[in-house]
Amino acid sequence: MTERTVLISGAGVAGPTAAYWLARHGFHVTVVERAGTPRSSGNPVDIKGPAVGVAERMGILPRLREAATGTTGLTFVNAAGKRVGRMDMRAFQRPGEIELPRGDLASILYEASRDHAEYLFDDSIASLEQDGHGVEITFERARPRRFDLVIGADGLHSMTRRLTFDTENGFLRHMGLYVATLRLPGLSGVGRDILMHNVPGKALAVSFTPSGAFFLYRSAAEPGFDHRDHEQHKRLLTRAYQDVSWRAPDLLEHVRTADDLYFDSVSHVRLPRWWNGRIVLLGDAASCVSLFGDGSTLAMAGACTDAEELSAGPGDPEAAFRRYEAAHRRLVDPKQRTIRQASALLVPATRGGILARNLATRLWPAVAAAARLQRAFRSA
Repeated sequence: MTERTVLISGAGVAGPTAAYWLARHGFHVTVVERAGTPRSSGNPVDIKGPAVGVAERMGILPRLREAATGTTGLTFVNAAGKRVGRMDMRAFQRPGEIELPRGDLASILYEASRDHAEYLFDDSIASLEQDGHGVEITFERARPRRFDLVIGADGLHSMTRRLTFDTENGFLRHMGLYVATLRLPGLSGVGRDILMHNVPGKALAVSFTPSGAFFLYRSAAEPGFDHRDHEQHKRLLTRAYQDVSWRAPDLLEHVRTADDLYFDSVSHVRLPRWWNGRIVLLGDAASCVSLFGDGSTLAMAGACTDAEELSAGPGDPEAAFRRYEAAHRRLVDPKQRTIRQASALLVPATRGGILARNLATRLWPAVAAAARLQRAFRSA
């Protein structure tokens, strides 16, 4: 091949990261994104471990730090707004790690890659068919085109995954939770702690840096759930929180008029293999680690690894994909086992569980001090 062409589906976190590194390695990159612009909603995310190094090599660390939330802790409150527990979130944050809004991260990655790749917004893959030399793509809007390789970075509900592996049966697993986030201007309150109120099986939180609301509740899979039906999402959220006090009544009013509400199932994606011929999956499309598994960190790290492996062996993409998957699974697999512990902490299922969690936070200063001491010992 004189010009190696790659189509990336998805302009979230993994897609633009892969676009940047593949272009740097000499590939001609096209990114297709269903939305009209990079997504602005979503909960804050962390840039940790390997993703810090990826961001530094991309030259975007200063911008990421400028967008950092500066969150210091998580304060649990009762229905009257009185503090009943607190966790210092800085205790487990290593030097250089950053928390920032997901929308800001997506915008920064897009801006870093847009001069090196062709972006097709408001479009998506309608069908694909591969042979031994390339992949024929039919788009919903643009004319059909042929690419040497295709990368699916289109998230939890990946169309690329569905078209490549024929069925979703057994790949996508609902984990008994739904999550929603909403940016809100002018929330009343001060400080850099997130405030969270719990009733059995439900959590409601507000953040002031950035200003927004966060909903997380336990529920079996909703019949007929459609991740694109925003009116359905508003109905489900209103039904779930109609009996919650604290700030819920006011926040639900914002939900009813919102045009950027993010709502989805908390789910795992587990595939026996992340690639098929000339098509490979990245990020949540390959291995969604749910709400609690450092998904953005893993998306950036995996995208960089995949680009490096393709650059090392451009003539044998299947071997490159095999190496990428072997390396990246070592990071992903441990994270996919954390959801039950994290959900028990944030969304206790019973009043007794809420009380026990709040009482346990009284030990948090000692735990935090031990964590800092352990980090200092390891770095000495």
